Amino acid sequence: MLKLNQPAMAFHFLLKGIVIGLAIAAPVGPIGVLCIRRSLDYGRVLGLATGLGAATADAAYGGVAAFGLATISNFLIGQRFWLGLLGGLFLCYLGIRTFRSQPTMQGSEIQGGKLFSAYLSTLLLTLANPMTILSFIAVFAGFGLAATPGYGSASLLVAGVFLGSAGWWLVLSSSVALLRSRLGMEKMRFVNRLSGGIIFAFGLYSLSTLIFK
Repeated sequence: MLKLNQPAMAFHFLLKGIVIGLAIAAPVGPIGVLCIRRSLDYGRVLGLATGLGAATADAAYGGVAAFGLATISNFLIGQRFWLGLLGGLFLCYLGIRTFRSQPTMQGSEIQGGKLFSAYLSTLLLTLANPMTILSFIAVFAGFGLAATPGYGSASLLVAGVFLGSAGWWLVLSSSVALLRSRLGMEKMRFVNRLSGGIIFAFGLYSLSTLIFK
């Protein structure tokens, strides 16, 4: 069992968790599109709040895999149809809402309620895909972590997953926000329509996998 007073071993598990978090978060998907669009429209802070919702969900599912909580993972996978249905419908709703929204190009001051809404929406969307657990199990196995040697190492892995995922969203939201000053209202309308259409398409695809699986 890992003893947390062993710095080298602790850093080893934390670093692996960070790499896993980056690997899970980096592929472009509906959350990435949401983060990009919100960063362009509202700025880096709201874009980061969007990404942190996904990072929290990644850490939660990573914890289920790292701690070997088979009962929870089996239950969630068993409910994947209903969770997938809710997630797909929510994506379609967000896609339509984004498509129809008007650009605001607001300053950096954003109300806390909007930040929490951005965080919560992506948290729920990511949690609505319980198959993410299987992704974590597969990645853990690829890193030789199929059997985690103790609660201390598992906790460091989960912390690393959150840090890696959050770091990705920080870089993405900050990089995209730099483009805000170069975009006018007409270009932002195009961005809203394009991102809304992409998010809606992700929702339709998610629903189609439930029907034609």
